[in-house]
Amino acid sequence: MNVRPAAVAGMFYPASTTALKHLVTDLLNEPLPIEVPAVKALIAPHAGYRYSGSVAASAYRLLAGKTFQRVLLLGPAHRVALRGLAASNFDAFETPLGIVPIDRTLRDRSKKIPLIKIRDDAHEDEHSLEVQLPFLQTILPDVTIFPLVVGQCSAEELAGAIEQLSDEQTLLLLSSDLSHYLPYDEAVEVDEHTIEKIEAAEQQMRGNEACGAYPLNGFLRFAHQHHWQIHCVDYRNSGDTAGKRDHVVGYASFVVH
Repeated sequence: MNVRPAAVAGMFYPASTTALKHLVTDLLNEPLPIEVPAVKALIAPHAGYRYSGSVAASAYRLLAGKTFQRVLLLGPAHRVALRGLAASNFDAFETPLGIVPIDRTLRDRSKKIPLIKIRDDAHEDEHSLEVQLPFLQTILPDVTIFPLVVGQCSAEELAGAIEQLSDEQTLLLLSSDLSHYLPYDEAVEVDEHTIEKIEAAEQQMRGNEACGAYPLNGFLRFAHQHHWQIHCVDYRNSGDTAGKRDHVVGYASFVVH
């Protein structure tokens, strides 16, 4: 089996299986922020857990008791220049909690989508997808995944690809942080505006508003086409969680239903 090993264990989250399991379990055991009967998708941040783990967990808790066969995972490219979407040749992704198999159904569907190319190098060091996996392994332990690194593409192109890949048994999971390195008060103002745009499914996100602008714009186009509702579950920035307030990074989680 060709397994993509964990690349950021010990940096973005604990490398110890026991420590990681306890941390994620504790984060997920907080009270539910809201009640949502039918979850279609989540949007979650992807910084180190000490910074954004509690914000991400606010969304993941809404999956308790839900059933999905697979997760279509979309995150921005941080390490490589990329046009379109990058799948991989890996059979599974690994974290200290074990391996998560790649979904064969979505892999087969993806071969018919010209926008998707095989780029193992886009996945090897990418953290935006990996940091979501321990939450999925804990709250949805039996799901398979289909991770795609998203590079430059139009909202229409990505929405079309999602249309071909998604179904009722597939959870859509978007990975994105918000503003970067602004003073605290300015960051809050910018992020509040971005959150309003996401909840309204506006498809004009810019990179200075969200590092996952490309995956977000395509997903928001898809959500708008299907008349889905988007609600912010939690918002904080690194000045609230584990950092100084002179230059912060914004984090928000959303549920889509």
